[in-house]
Amino acid sequence: MLEEIRLDGLGVIAAAAVPLHPGFTVLTGETGAGKTMLLSALDLLFGGRADSALVRPGAARARVEGRLHLATASPGTARALQAGAELDEDGSLLVQRTIGTEGRSRALLGGTSVPNGVLTEIAARVVAVHGQADQHRLTAGSRQREVLDRYAGAAASEALAAYQVVYTRRQEVADELAELVRTGPDTGAEIERLRYATERVAVLAPDPDEDDELAERIGRLSHADALVQAASVAYAAMGGEESDSSTAGGYASLAAAAHALAAVAGHDPVLADLSARAEELLILAADLQGDLAGYREQVAADPAALARAQERVAALADAGRAYCPQDPTAAGLVAWSRGAAARLAALEGAEARQGALRETVRQLDRDVAERAAALHDVRAAAASRLAEQVRRELAGLAMPTARLTVQVAEAAPGMHGADEVAILFAAHDGTAERPLARAASGGELSRVMLALEVVLAGADPVPTMVFDEVDAGVGGEAAVEIGVRLARLARHHQVLVVTHLPQVAAFADLHVRVRKDAGGDVTASDVTVLDEDERVVELARMLGGLAGSESAQEHARELLARAAPERAPGTTVARR
Repeated sequence: MLEEIRLDGLGVIAAAAVPLHPGFTVLTGETGAGKTMLLSALDLLFGGRADSALVRPGAARARVEGRLHLATASPGTARALQAGAELDEDGSLLVQRTIGTEGRSRALLGGTSVPNGVLTEIAARVVAVHGQADQHRLTAGSRQREVLDRYAGAAASEALAAYQVVYTRRQEVADELAELVRTGPDTGAEIERLRYATERVAVLAPDPDEDDELAERIGRLSHADALVQAASVAYAAMGGEESDSSTAGGYASLAAAAHALAAVAGHDPVLADLSARAEELLILAADLQGDLAGYREQVAADPAALARAQERVAALADAGRAYCPQDPTAAGLVAWSRGAAARLAALEGAEARQGALRETVRQLDRDVAERAAALHDVRAAAASRLAEQVRRELAGLAMPTARLTVQVAEAAPGMHGADEVAILFAAHDGTAERPLARAASGGELSRVMLALEVVLAGADPVPTMVFDEVDAGVGGEAAVEIGVRLARLARHHQVLVVTHLPQVAAFADLHVRVRKDAGGDVTASDVTVLDEDERVVELARMLGGLAGSESAQEHARELLARAAPERAPGTTVARR
């Protein structure tokens, strides 16, 4: 709950502290005295949009500070601690928000600077503000569905969560299927292109090292005659059978040198080294002679083989330019072929994938329908109970003949189920029930919303509720009954109400009066917690504008006496 709100430099409020009761606190005052500015302060405190227009003229900044006391295990406390906030020694949590004249703001939670979004998250767990704008939102179908689900409680939240799991999955699968169908025509053309290309490359069967091998083969075949002639001359020079007097003697001379040195090598180490080198040369010469003989036999002019090699080079180059122009080599073709085969397999599997996805969508449609039906049953059962309880509350709010129905009709599946929820209303006998937006006046809508809040009180986990002139357009006995309902709501929640109606204010446990000074400002001394006598004077002013009128004060005392049984024990006279 909120224990206190402090304001500095906010609009007409120079400085003020507003204490709050754990039950029912009412704020009253003349029009323009700054009551609504307190609601603006609450909005800022819980992450509302910063606006430099809220800064009081002449002030350097506006500051709002609130002290929250939350249960140790509450979601609000958990979120605050997660954000790095520190609780005070008494377990309370200090929330601060400042706005500069340039519009920039800063938020502190338990002494720690936090983004405004964190304050908004805390607010969702701590406070619910109801004003005339909320009354109009109540006329929207989505809001009416939320109200029904709140009333249905865990049964609805669990059924909705189960539904949303399969609905979300169904949408994901359907989106994937739609994308495959959308790209289907292009996919067919790509499959044909890839199939032709991969088959062509498969026939070629390139080898990654083939380019160098082909270049070597073509070079050898292109110069076969010259190579054989050179090898023959060298063979003859080494003493081969075709040697003549002009070329012979190479091997024989080496052999003679080696034999001569070997005969005397034992007499001189230097000569022995030379003899070993000569022997080594002789061995190498013999090997060279044999290799030259073999080479001559292997190399021969072969125009057909040369043509085949050149055709192979041309075919590889043509395929490389067509399919992998960035790397038109045999190795590039091999790499491209592997990637193209993988892409082709994926595309050829797309049709099978579409079939599988269609079957999955059909199964998920069945699951969606099943879980939507379960959610519908929960809502339909809760709808009749909610309508009956609200009708009873409306009878107590001086609308004895009002009729209200919560209709749950089937609709196309969406994120929140397959139901269209509508609250139908008729204020009097003899009129047909119509949608709430068209059937209720402002005052009637105020009472419908209040009736709903009273009924939902036990199901709503938010500890603090704020009502800004929710009683607009209401008077007389109906206003008294609104006060009764707010007092009963305060048995389950902290309730803060801004009102102009004395019939409502009389039921508060704590009465705070806000007034402007002669200069039109609100200072700390102008926000007053009223005692019993002061409360009588304020209620008399609200009754007829004549605070000193004895008859008005007597009427005020009657209102307080009538409201006393509904107020929390020990709060008939508020402490200063």
